[in-house]
Amino acid sequence: MSDIGMGYGEMQVANLCKGYGIGPLHKEVIKDCSFTLEKSKLTVLIGPSGCGKSALINMLAGYETPDAGSILIDGEKVSGPGPDRLVVFQETALFPWMTVFENVSYGPRVRGELSGKDLENTTMKLLEMVGLEDFRSKYPSQLSGGMQRRAELVRAMINQPKVMMMDEPSLGLAPLVVQDIFSIIREINRQGVTVLLIEQNANMALKIADLAYVLETGNITMSGTGAELLANEKIKEAYLGKHR
Repeated sequence: MSDIGMGYGEMQVANLCKGYGIGPLHKEVIKDCSFTLEKSKLTVLIGPSGCGKSALINMLAGYETPDAGSILIDGEKVSGPGPDRLVVFQETALFPWMTVFENVSYGPRVRGELSGKDLENTTMKLLEMVGLEDFRSKYPSQLSGGMQRRAELVRAMINQPKVMMMDEPSLGLAPLVVQDIFSIIREINRQGVTVLLIEQNANMALKIADLAYVLETGNITMSGTGAELLANEKIKEAYLGKHR
């Protein structure tokens, strides 16, 4: 592991479909959904509540199987969970019995990829990047919500996934903390990691996005750069408020 940010993967999602229920109760949640996460770009996905974002990210992570369609990373079809793509979910996933240092270093340590001084140097470099170097010996219960989120982000990053996905990382955080988290997400992307950010906070998310998609009723209805969607009148009215 010569560097921290080694994402560099491209994900191609083609004609993805997913439904739940049987017979007359069957409801199609994702409908012929196609998009691309470009290599080393920060892509934002926004959409109203109930539009299918959770079902979509569960399929992208390999936790659910699509009814139809395919997910490719660097041209190879993937299925099931894998280290090539990791998700930081809304709910905290830190191990409560481990310190911050132990949580962040867990993946490469148990796989035997890093040990000794190499493990310490790599972990500390990440903790310093998010301002947690002085909290390395603390347990999750001793951290604020924002600090826990920082630790979760770099714990995913140290595993060097080709695609790193984040499911509403700003949820439940104070506005000033949200700004800090978004700055860290942008810094992770600057390290070369391919990032998919799924967010309800469309205003802040689009400001840091290279590319952006709008998911509505299970399908992509709009795409462009973050700046283009920020300037779009329909997006302003539906997601940003007319006067923002």
